[in-house]
Amino acid sequence: MNQFPIATAFAFPSRAKIFSALETLAIGTAGGLLFVWAGLPGGLISGAMVAVGIAALAGRRLAVPPIMTQTVLVLLGISLGSLASRQLIQHISAYPLTIGLLALATFCSTFGSSLYLQRVHAWDRTSAFLAASPGALSQISILAAERGADVPAIVVVQTLRVIILTAALPLMLSLTGIAPSSPPVAAVATASPRELVELIVAAVAVSLLLRLMKFPASWMFGAMIASSVLHGTGLVEGGLPPWMRGVALVGIGALIGTRFARMKTKTLLGHVHAGLGSFAIAIAISAIFVALIVLTTHVGIANIVVAFAPGAMDAMLALALTLHIDPIFVGAHHLSRFVFVTIATPGIVHLFGRPQEDVDD
Repeated sequence: MNQFPIATAFAFPSRAKIFSALETLAIGTAGGLLFVWAGLPGGLISGAMVAVGIAALAGRRLAVPPIMTQTVLVLLGISLGSLASRQLIQHISAYPLTIGLLALATFCSTFGSSLYLQRVHAWDRTSAFLAASPGALSQISILAAERGADVPAIVVVQTLRVIILTAALPLMLSLTGIAPSSPPVAAVATASPRELVELIVAAVAVSLLLRLMKFPASWMFGAMIASSVLHGTGLVEGGLPPWMRGVALVGIGALIGTRFARMKTKTLLGHVHAGLGSFAIAIAISAIFVALIVLTTHVGIANIVVAFAPGAMDAMLALALTLHIDPIFVGAHHLSRFVFVTIATPGIVHLFGRPQEDVDD
């Protein structure tokens, strides 16, 4: 989720943090397995997220240390990259159009949601704009602190959006019959021990290179790029063993759930209506653009829905993996939105947010 310095990422956690991480993963695994047993789509992610979120709100000090976070993201990236094939990039000619529409959808949903927060919940303009910006929570939180915005309220709205999407999107796609019913062959095959070593070494190497270049979501995208190249060139056949993919999915779900560990119940309840309302506005606006693309292109509707979902990039890519949706299409669009939000939000806040002299008072 968050980006960490390389030295911090490889720092060995203390005993207390190890026990906290083990408890987090144990709770997440139990929740994920329960959801899978219940036959819920995307069960490992949503089950782990719900279980850890409930435990965190109940007062458990749950957390995932940086080194474990990066491990989970690398495993997720390798799994996503293993799905790369010529068939999956057949719609690449549509990318410029859909990415352009995604930028416009992001702009419209941000302004629509922020206007709702200002008019209905009397939020100040800066806090409203930052809460309405989809994704890039770390950058948004830093900018909010710098501008004197309501950081807890912003985190609640952003977190609720991710939680709802991660839990509800798989169920919605499954009930409507939109999601593919079976995974690609590459997703089923397991690489040999030698190929697994090659995948992991290449994934870590490319991820470290991207971190040095300050590339966003470098651990996940570095692993995804390395895995895509190895699979696309035929140097590696198959992907991670199912249990490793399961660890990655549970890890992402648990990581999302730990957001509640830093949130007071009173703060959550105080802003839950604002979060739900702004989420509804963002989804309604995004749905208009999804419908437009469905009517004008041949890209699969499931790909478009997940690509345009205003949730965290790693969570949406994890859903693409578990729902057997084109990870290249989804990844390209969420990365584009991450870059767009990171670059455009400070300028939008400067132009339309509270004047800096008001912040300093």
